[in-house]
Amino acid sequence: MSNTEQYAVIGHPIEHSKSPVIHRLFAEQTGESISYEAIDVPPDELNTAITRFIALGGRGLNVTVPHKQNVLELMDSLSERAELAGAVNTIIREEDGELRGDNTDGVGLIADLRDNIRLELEDMEILVLGAGGAARGILPMLAELRPDELVVANRTLERALKIADDLADIGRIKGRAYEELETKSFDLVINATSAGLAGNVPPFPASIIGPNTVCYDLSYSMRDTPFVAWAKEHSCKTTYQGWGMLIEQAAESFLLWRGIRPTTAGVRDRLPN
Repeated sequence: MSNTEQYAVIGHPIEHSKSPVIHRLFAEQTGESISYEAIDVPPDELNTAITRFIALGGRGLNVTVPHKQNVLELMDSLSERAELAGAVNTIIREEDGELRGDNTDGVGLIADLRDNIRLELEDMEILVLGAGGAARGILPMLAELRPDELVVANRTLERALKIADDLADIGRIKGRAYEELETKSFDLVINATSAGLAGNVPPFPASIIGPNTVCYDLSYSMRDTPFVAWAKEHSCKTTYQGWGMLIEQAAESFLLWRGIRPTTAGVRDRLPN
Protein backbone atom coordinates (compact mmCIF):
# COMPACT_ATOMS: atom_id res chain seq x y z
CA MET A 1 0.00 0.00 0.00
CA SER A 2 1.30 3.44 -0.89
CA ASN A 3 2.13 5.83 1.95
CA THR A 4 1.67 8.83 -0.35
CA GLU A 5 -0.89 11.22 1.11
CA GLN A 6 -3.27 13.19 -1.07
CA TYR A 7 -3.62 16.99 -1.30
CA ALA A 8 -5.18 19.29 -3.88
CA VAL A 9 -6.22 22.83 -4.75
CA ILE A 10 -9.83 23.53 -5.69
CA GLY A 11 -11.10 26.51 -7.66
CA HIS A 12 -13.02 27.48 -10.80
CA PRO A 13 -11.29 27.84 -13.18
CA ILE A 14 -8.16 26.09 -11.99
CA GLU A 15 -6.13 25.00 -15.01
CA HIS A 16 -3.80 28.01 -14.62
CA SER A 17 -2.77 27.03 -11.08
CA LYS A 18 0.94 26.65 -10.30
CA SER A 19 0.21 25.16 -6.86
CA PRO A 20 0.76 21.51 -7.96
CA VAL A 21 4.26 22.38 -9.20
CA ILE A 22 5.06 24.39 -6.06
CA HIS A 23 4.02 21.59 -3.71
CA ARG A 24 5.87 18.99 -5.79
CA LEU A 25 9.02 21.07 -5.39
CA PHE A 26 8.38 21.38 -1.65
CA ALA A 27 7.90 17.60 -1.37
CA GLU A 28 11.15 16.92 -3.24
CA GLN A 29 13.01 19.37 -1.03
CA THR A 30 11.67 18.01 2.29
CA GLY A 31 11.43 14.32 1.41
CA GLU A 32 7.71 14.25 2.21
CA SER A 33 5.66 11.66 0.32
CA ILE A 34 2.63 13.52 -1.04
CA SER A 35 0.65 13.93 -4.24
CA TYR A 36 -1.01 17.21 -5.14
CA GLU A 37 -3.48 17.93 -7.94
CA ALA A 38 -5.65 20.76 -9.20
CA ILE A 39 -9.40 20.06 -9.22
CA ASP A 40 -11.90 22.26 -11.05
CA VAL A 41 -14.95 22.64 -8.81
CA PRO A 42 -17.95 24.71 -9.96
CA PRO A 43 -19.62 26.64 -7.11
CA ASP A 44 -22.68 24.38 -6.99
CA GLU A 45 -20.46 21.30 -6.48
CA LEU A 46 -18.30 22.67 -3.66
CA ASN A 47 -19.71 20.63 -0.78
CA THR A 48 -19.84 17.43 -2.82
CA ALA A 49 -16.29 17.83 -4.11
CA ILE A 50 -14.78 18.40 -0.65
CA THR A 51 -16.75 15.51 0.88
CA ARG A 52 -15.64 13.18 -1.93
CA PHE A 53 -11.99 14.18 -1.69
CA ILE A 54 -11.86 13.64 2.06
CA ALA A 55 -13.79 10.35 1.83
CA LEU A 56 -11.19 9.05 -0.62
CA GLY A 57 -8.43 9.76 1.88
CA GLY A 58 -7.50 13.35 1.11
CA ARG A 59 -5.50 15.01 3.88
CA GLY A 60 -5.82 18.67 2.96
CA LEU A 61 -6.92 21.21 0.39
CA ASN A 62 -5.99 24.65 -0.80
CA VAL A 63 -8.93 26.83 -1.78
CA THR A 64 -8.86 29.58 -4.38
CA VAL A 65 -11.30 31.79 -6.33
CA PRO A 66 -14.28 31.70 -6.06
CA HIS A 67 -14.59 29.43 -3.02
CA LYS A 68 -12.63 31.10 -0.20
CA GLN A 69 -15.68 32.54 1.55
CA ASN A 70 -18.28 29.93 0.60
CA VAL A 71 -16.18 27.17 2.14
CA LEU A 72 -16.44 28.73 5.61
CA GLU A 73 -19.76 27.10 6.43
CA LEU A 74 -18.39 23.66 5.54
CA MET A 75 -15.66 23.75 8.19
CA ASP A 76 -15.94 22.15 11.62
CA SER A 77 -13.57 24.75 13.08
CA LEU A 78 -11.66 27.84 12.00
CA SER A 79 -8.30 29.28 12.96
CA GLU A 80 -8.21 32.82 14.31
CA ARG A 81 -6.67 33.92 11.02
CA ALA A 82 -9.54 32.47 9.03
CA GLU A 83 -12.13 34.00 11.36
CA LEU A 84 -10.55 37.45 11.05
CA ALA A 85 -10.23 37.14 7.29
CA GLY A 86 -13.72 35.72 6.83
CA ALA A 87 -12.15 33.42 4.25
CA VAL A 88 -10.37 30.06 4.07
CA ASN A 89 -7.57 29.13 1.69
CA THR A 90 -6.27 26.04 3.51
CA ILE A 91 -8.24 23.04 4.80
CA ILE A 92 -6.68 20.55 7.20
CA ARG A 93 -8.26 17.17 7.89
CA GLU A 94 -7.73 16.54 11.58
CA GLU A 95 -6.98 13.09 12.99
CA ASP A 96 -10.61 12.73 14.10
CA GLY A 97 -11.81 13.48 10.56
CA GLU A 98 -13.02 17.01 11.26
CA LEU A 99 -12.10 19.81 8.86
CA ARG A 100 -10.24 22.87 10.10
CA GLY A 101 -10.13 26.00 7.96
CA ASP A 102 -7.14 28.34 8.00
CA ASN A 103 -5.95 31.31 5.96
CA THR A 104 -2.30 31.65 5.01
CA ASP A 105 -2.66 34.57 2.56
CA GLY A 106 -1.67 37.25 5.06
CA VAL A 107 1.38 35.31 6.25
CA GLY A 108 2.39 34.75 2.64
CA LEU A 109 2.10 38.41 1.70
CA ILE A 110 4.02 39.69 4.73
CA ALA A 111 6.79 37.14 4.16
CA ASP A 112 7.16 38.25 0.55
CA LEU A 113 7.10 41.96 1.34
CA ARG A 114 9.47 41.73 4.30
CA ASP A 115 11.81 38.85 3.55
CA ASN A 116 12.00 38.91 -0.24
CA ILE A 117 11.31 42.52 -1.24
CA ARG A 118 12.80 43.91 2.01
CA LEU A 119 10.20 46.57 2.79
CA GLU A 120 9.98 48.21 6.23
CA LEU A 121 6.21 47.97 6.47
CA GLU A 122 5.89 49.58 9.90
CA ASP A 123 7.15 52.87 8.48
CA MET A 124 4.88 52.95 5.43
CA GLU A 125 1.61 54.48 4.35
CA ILE A 126 -0.21 51.51 2.81
CA LEU A 127 -3.27 51.42 0.55
CA VAL A 128 -5.20 48.21 -0.16
CA LEU A 129 -7.49 48.39 -3.18
CA GLY A 130 -10.62 46.26 -2.93
CA ALA A 131 -12.69 45.08 0.03
CA GLY A 132 -13.50 41.49 -0.92
CA GLY A 133 -12.16 38.15 0.28
CA ALA A 134 -8.60 38.81 -0.95
CA ALA A 135 -8.40 42.05 1.02
CA ARG A 136 -9.83 40.39 4.12
CA GLY A 137 -7.14 37.72 3.86
CA ILE A 138 -4.28 40.24 4.11
CA LEU A 139 -5.60 43.20 6.11
CA PRO A 140 -5.44 41.56 9.57
CA MET A 141 -1.72 40.83 9.21
CA LEU A 142 -1.03 44.30 7.83
CA ALA A 143 -3.00 45.93 10.65
CA GLU A 144 -1.05 43.99 13.29
CA LEU A 145 2.14 45.65 12.06
CA ARG A 146 0.76 49.11 12.95
CA PRO A 147 2.02 50.88 9.79
CA ASP A 148 2.03 54.68 9.74
CA GLU A 149 -1.25 54.55 7.81
CA LEU A 150 -3.43 51.73 6.51
CA VAL A 151 -6.29 52.49 4.13
CA VAL A 152 -8.70 50.08 2.42
CA ALA A 153 -10.53 51.54 -0.57
CA ASN A 154 -13.37 50.18 -2.63
CA ARG A 155 -15.71 51.24 -5.40
CA THR A 156 -18.51 50.99 -2.83
CA LEU A 157 -17.67 52.98 0.32
CA GLU A 158 -19.92 50.88 2.56
CA ARG A 159 -17.87 47.73 1.96
CA ALA A 160 -14.62 49.53 2.78
CA LEU A 161 -16.09 50.95 5.99
CA LYS A 162 -17.46 47.53 6.95
CA ILE A 163 -14.10 45.78 6.66
CA ALA A 164 -12.36 48.62 8.54
CA ASP A 165 -14.93 48.34 11.34
CA ASP A 166 -14.70 44.53 11.47
CA LEU A 167 -10.93 44.73 12.04
CA ALA A 168 -10.91 47.76 14.34
CA ASP A 169 -9.72 45.72 17.34
CA ILE A 170 -6.50 44.77 15.53
CA GLY A 171 -5.36 48.15 14.26
CA ARG A 172 -6.65 51.40 12.87
CA ILE A 173 -7.82 51.02 9.28
CA LYS A 174 -9.42 53.82 7.29
CA GLY A 175 -12.18 52.98 4.81
CA ARG A 176 -12.43 55.07 1.65
CA ALA A 177 -14.19 55.10 -1.70
CA TYR A 178 -11.91 55.30 -4.73
CA GLU A 179 -12.90 58.90 -5.46
CA GLU A 180 -11.84 59.92 -1.94
CA LEU A 181 -8.20 59.05 -2.68
CA GLU A 182 -7.49 62.04 -4.90
CA THR A 183 -5.40 64.03 -2.45
CA LYS A 184 -2.30 61.94 -1.74
CA SER A 185 0.07 59.20 -2.85
CA PHE A 186 1.07 56.13 -0.79
CA ASP A 187 4.32 54.30 -0.11
CA LEU A 188 2.82 50.90 -0.92
CA VAL A 189 -0.30 50.20 -3.02
CA ILE A 190 -1.64 46.63 -2.99
CA ASN A 191 -4.22 45.59 -5.57
CA ALA A 192 -6.61 43.09 -3.98
CA THR A 193 -9.37 43.43 -6.59
CA SER A 194 -10.22 40.62 -9.00
CA ALA A 195 -10.86 42.96 -11.94
CA GLY A 196 -7.54 42.04 -13.51
CA LEU A 197 -8.83 38.52 -14.13
CA ALA A 198 -11.15 40.08 -16.72
CA GLY A 199 -8.44 42.35 -18.10
CA ASN A 200 -9.78 45.47 -16.38
CA VAL A 201 -8.48 48.13 -14.02
CA PRO A 202 -11.08 49.78 -11.74
CA PRO A 203 -11.22 53.60 -11.63
CA PHE A 204 -8.26 54.11 -9.30
CA PRO A 205 -7.17 57.77 -9.20
CA ALA A 206 -3.65 58.22 -10.56
CA SER A 207 -2.81 60.43 -7.58
CA ILE A 208 -2.36 57.37 -5.34
CA ILE A 209 0.95 56.73 -7.12
CA GLY A 210 4.02 58.91 -6.61
CA PRO A 211 7.61 58.46 -7.80
CA ASN A 212 8.48 56.45 -4.66
CA THR A 213 5.37 54.22 -4.63
CA VAL A 214 5.82 50.45 -4.65
CA CYS A 215 2.89 48.69 -6.35
CA TYR A 216 2.00 45.06 -5.61
CA ASP A 217 -0.67 43.01 -7.38
CA LEU A 218 -1.99 39.97 -5.53
CA SER A 219 -2.77 38.51 -8.96
CA TYR A 220 0.01 37.10 -11.09
CA SER A 221 0.67 36.36 -14.72
CA MET A 222 3.54 35.49 -17.04
CA ARG A 223 3.18 39.02 -18.44
CA ASP A 224 2.27 42.33 -16.79
CA THR A 225 -1.14 42.18 -15.14
CA PRO A 226 -3.51 45.05 -16.01
CA PHE A 227 -2.82 46.68 -12.64
CA VAL A 228 0.96 46.39 -13.04
CA ALA A 229 0.74 47.88 -16.53
CA TRP A 230 -1.40 50.74 -15.17
CA ALA A 231 1.04 51.37 -12.30
CA LYS A 232 3.99 51.51 -14.69
CA GLU A 233 2.12 53.94 -16.94
CA HIS A 234 1.76 56.25 -13.94
CA SER A 235 5.48 56.12 -13.12
CA CYS A 236 5.55 54.23 -9.83
CA LYS A 237 8.91 53.29 -8.35
CA THR A 238 8.61 49.54 -8.93
CA THR A 239 6.02 46.80 -9.36
CA TYR A 240 5.60 43.24 -8.12
CA GLN A 241 3.12 40.51 -8.89
CA GLY A 242 1.80 37.98 -6.40
CA TRP A 243 4.20 35.16 -7.28
CA GLY A 244 6.11 35.56 -4.04
CA MET A 245 2.93 35.61 -1.98
CA LEU A 246 1.68 32.49 -3.80
CA ILE A 247 4.83 30.58 -2.92
CA GLU A 248 5.07 31.86 0.66
CA GLN A 249 1.42 31.09 1.48
CA ALA A 250 1.92 27.63 -0.02
CA ALA A 251 4.88 27.08 2.29
CA GLU A 252 2.67 27.99 5.27
CA SER A 253 0.01 25.52 4.07
CA PHE A 254 2.69 22.83 3.72
CA LEU A 255 3.77 23.53 7.29
CA LEU A 256 0.20 23.15 8.55
CA TRP A 257 -0.19 19.82 6.75
CA ARG A 258 3.23 18.25 7.20
CA GLY A 259 4.77 19.99 10.22
CA ILE A 260 7.80 21.16 8.24
CA ARG A 261 8.38 24.48 6.50
CA PRO A 262 10.04 24.24 3.08
CA THR A 263 12.57 26.77 1.85
CA THR A 264 11.04 29.12 -0.70
CA ALA A 265 14.20 30.62 -2.19
CA GLY A 266 14.57 29.71 -5.85
CA VAL A 267 11.12 28.15 -6.26
CA ARG A 268 9.87 30.96 -8.52
CA ASP A 269 12.72 30.31 -10.96
CA ARG A 270 11.60 26.69 -11.34
CA LEU A 271 7.98 27.39 -12.23
CA PRO A 272 7.10 26.70 -15.89
CA ASN A 273 6.18 29.58 -18.19
